Amino acid sequence: MFENQERTHLEELGEFGLINHLTKNIKLTQKSTIKGVGDDAAVLDHAGKKLLVSTDMLLEGIHFDLAYTPLKHLGYKAIQVNLSDIYAMNGTASQVTVSIGMSSKFPLEAIEELYEGIYLACDNYNVDLVGGDTTASKQGLVISVTVLGYADEKDIVYRNTAEEGDLICVSGDLGGAYTGLQLLEREKLVYIENPNIQPDLEGKDYIVERQLKPEARKDIIDLLKELDVKPTSMIDVSDGLASELLHICKQSNKGCNLYEEKIPVDPMTYETAREFGLDPTVCALSGGEDYELLFTVKQAEYDKIKFKMDFTIIGYITEPNAGCNLITKSGNVHPLKAQGWNAFGSQA
Repeated sequence: MFENQERTHLEELGEFGLINHLTKNIKLTQKSTIKGVGDDAAVLDHAGKKLLVSTDMLLEGIHFDLAYTPLKHLGYKAIQVNLSDIYAMNGTASQVTVSIGMSSKFPLEAIEELYEGIYLACDNYNVDLVGGDTTASKQGLVISVTVLGYADEKDIVYRNTAEEGDLICVSGDLGGAYTGLQLLEREKLVYIENPNIQPDLEGKDYIVERQLKPEARKDIIDLLKELDVKPTSMIDVSDGLASELLHICKQSNKGCNLYEEKIPVDPMTYETAREFGLDPTVCALSGGEDYELLFTVKQAEYDKIKFKMDFTIIGYITEPNAGCNLITKSGNVHPLKAQGWNAFGSQA
């Protein structure tokens, strides 16, 4: 039916280009819809609180490889990546729904293992599993999770509200999930060549766990409340630091200066990246799947956060004409580029 029509390949648009293309003509008609497409979660007016809603889908062969991903870890991760979106809005996650598509190759015991991880994540984060769907799949395992949360309107933090002079902060450390993935992929290839060789993951627990069993940073939201600090903008780091910071700058119509020497990289991440001939900074900028929180705060809040080990100040927001820049350890200035995950192309 498309023989006589012009064809546009999805990889030409990229994931975010496709989203923009499909959503550019959406018109909101419901008074209860406060925020629709364009942020980490939708915002709805519900019973005096704003309702937060976000959905993610994980596909076998695209987002995970069952050759080295335990099903219990996968169930846990599927919940975490969704909770992270609610925390990125400075909200409280409260319920999830989980839908799965599976082929006949999965026995009941395998699905039970998957749900063990799901239930563990819900229990650890005080979230109720309130519904979902199951169906047959010819394309391998498919997991779709929708998370519901809430917040007072005054507490919600968006991506598009960063101001010139704001400090750029990030929780935890970056690049660990990506280097963990490289390690798992290497051991998978070794196993394929010789199934008698056991995986060599000794001493690499931290980065393997960063990839297989990430933790959403609810603790950072709790800490910011404790410090009486409300970020001026926020996003979770799912596609790489560079991509997420550019989202904030584009939607806030601002520029930024990001300092390479300030980007937090764990020593194990650094050493493993070097083992693979990778630049640890590139792993942090473009690797993705760290699920840390990237946020901006007013300079006046500096004294409240300067000694906190839970997050790091890595730069500041500038006026839009200054552009988005990475200042290297040697002092050189380069345009900040997003080279993270592209669902319809390849990963840098």
